[in-house]
Amino acid sequence: RCTVDDRVTRVAWLNRSTILYAGNDKWSIDNRVVILSNTKTQYSIKIHNVDVYDEGPYTCSVQTDNHPKTSRVHLIVQVPPQIVNISSDITVNEGSSVTLMCLAFGRPEPTVTWRHLSGKGQGFVSEDEYLEITGITREQSGEYECSAVNDVAVPDVRKVRVTVNYPPYISNAKNTGASVGQKGILQCEASAVPVAEFQWFKEDTRLANGLDGVRIESKGRLSTLTFFNVSEKDYGNYTCVAMNKLGNTNASIILYG
Repeated sequence: RCTVDDRVTRVAWLNRSTILYAGNDKWSIDNRVVILSNTKTQYSIKIHNVDVYDEGPYTCSVQTDNHPKTSRVHLIVQVPPQIVNISSDITVNEGSSVTLMCLAFGRPEPTVTWRHLSGKGQGFVSEDEYLEITGITREQSGEYECSAVNDVAVPDVRKVRVTVNYPPYISNAKNTGASVGQKGILQCEASAVPVAEFQWFKEDTRLANGLDGVRIESKGRLSTLTFFNVSEKDYGNYTCVAMNKLGNTNASIILYG
């Protein structure tokens, strides 16, 4: 917008050295640029759908009594933050090194931060486009959130899921008592990613589901060995084995009378 008065005889708007409008005559071939007003007091143009290439100096040139005058305005184009490239969900083995990437565009240049959305709260882990985790642990699995902020508009936020594989460890395996003729249940709980598969042994013999009046049920982290009618021969030492592709572990559980 350029303010003029009665003495003005000629007016023009320029972008750098390119004439956009001279009076009412349009010199620009860009159809986004239109004249808004050309009156005795004001000479103004409008640019629709501004983009970053429109940024720069604009000059209003007026001629009064053969004395040219110019006034200059600098157009600054702001662009909301946008994440343009981010790492895909990833699965790694415990102890590996992981690099997550989050590239963002915006004007002004957005600030990129990473944080770990864990069950223990939301901790900031990096104020950078790249998040590097060396020797990742099972506690560092879960969702990681990338946020791009530049105060022009709301932040752009995306998430990446990191799955950490680790071998089984048995977290719960207790000796259990049961009377003859009663029901007895042995339980074995193992944490692992991928989820562990279970096997049960008595001495060196692997137990099969449904044989000798026993039932084996494995669901998620828990496996149970059920005796529907405990006899003297059922008493003794049982071994629960938990395994996945990264390894295996076992625990000894006693059924006593």
